[in-house]
Amino acid sequence: MAAELLVKLYEYSPLFYISVISICFIITVAVVLGWFGFDVPVILRSSDEAVSFLPVPDKKMVQVTNPFALELGTMASTVAEGVILRACCLENTVLSCFWGCGVQALQTALQRHHHGPRLTTPHLFQEALQFQYNHCETFNIQKEKKEEYLTQLPAALGVIDFGLLPRERYPLVAVLTLANSNDRDIYNIVASVTVVHVPDEKYGLSTRILFQYLLTVHGNMYDLKMIIGCLAILCPPQPQRG
Repeated sequence: MAAELLVKLYEYSPLFYISVISICFIITVAVVLGWFGFDVPVILRSSDEAVSFLPVPDKKMVQVTNPFALELGTMASTVAEGVILRACCLENTVLSCFWGCGVQALQTALQRHHHGPRLTTPHLFQEALQFQYNHCETFNIQKEKKEEYLTQLPAALGVIDFGLLPRERYPLVAVLTLANSNDRDIYNIVASVTVVHVPDEKYGLSTRILFQYLLTVHGNMYDLKMIIGCLAILCPPQPQRG
């Protein structure tokens, strides 16, 4: 019986090999034609290829007006000499400068804005920070008037540095809020938070903006980034230690 089976396989083996080669050739041709866009039965296409042809849903873009603009002045800044800030806003605004603001305190305040009352005034920011800062200085900014403001720590506090890295405090946190309550009903963005590094005796890196956040009336927070010379609003990471 076994001998007869071996004889039959020997007799039909050329036909078997020819059939296998023919099937492989047909499948190969079908795959190549599918790559070049010819119509190929779906059964011969991979699942990944089928998914690639699914339509991508459109995302609607919404225009948002940011009433706040804050940047650093051109003069060199230090903890001892202070920092020059240049502001130009679409409405009357209050600039609050928090020196030596606690890192954890700022993170908690931003979370409170999302889950609790919106941080729309300097007083609400002070309460949200739980007064964990060395000094607070405020400036009234007139509508559409570009001016520079010098903020500095009082010498009487005796603060000359904010310690070694990683730090528990940001050197400077500048907050912009709308001065008039009526203006808060016009804009979706109700506050701007700018974290600034200022050189001192322990860390001499030049003055620069570390983070800029925009807070909305709905409790959201967006990260403001510079992309190809333009400011873009992106989803933010959590604040990090400076």
